Amino acid sequence: MFLTGNPTFNCPMEETQEKTPFDHETAIDHELMRRTAEGDHQAFKNLVARHQDAVVGTVSKMLGNSNDSEDIAQHVFIRVWKHAKRYKPENKFTTYLYTITRNLVYNESRRRFRKKTVSSEQLKEDHHLQHPSDPSAQPDSTLLETELRDAIDGAIQTLPENQRLAVILRRYENLSYEEIAAVLKTSVPSVKSLLFRARTTLRDSLAKYLEE
Repeated sequence: MFLTGNPTFNCPMEETQEKTPFDHETAIDHELMRRTAEGDHQAFKNLVARHQDAVVGTVSKMLGNSNDSEDIAQHVFIRVWKHAKRYKPENKFTTYLYTITRNLVYNESRRRFRKKTVSSEQLKEDHHLQHPSDPSAQPDSTLLETELRDAIDGAIQTLPENQRLAVILRRYENLSYEEIAAVLKTSVPSVKSLLFRARTTLRDSLAKYLEE
């Protein structure tokens, strides 16, 4: 069973430190993938346990906290299992994992755009189910945190697809520019440009919160 996380968005303009391309965690992932390719179910379960929260969180933020996030994340790991024998440990496992995630999320976004299955009435209903309508039900500080989190999520949702994914991978998953470039199949300068434009948009959207 997948469990969604709720990473915080401290500041959209703040830089994070890049990770070493091949660290201890990467070595563990590569070994688990090697064993998974040999049909080791326990190794695969360990791999899922290590990364499921991050994948679910990424899918959820890309699709706007969709109820389908866990299902899509499961499909991501099904693909990992099915194609484990083709995996080559030339890069970080997370690069491979988020590339699969990107493909499935983009496909889902396009499917939704074509079918337009979600009505505005359903969105309003879902919103009321997710957020209490009675302000007295939560302390003031919690209300402010909820309002800020909703504002951030809403601002991220307005970003173009590639900008949105670049921000999520950089801010929430701490991927390096090189890793993001590999996931998006573009160059590092292009990733930096995407992030710059995204931060500008987010800064404008969240101006009233940043000024407080």
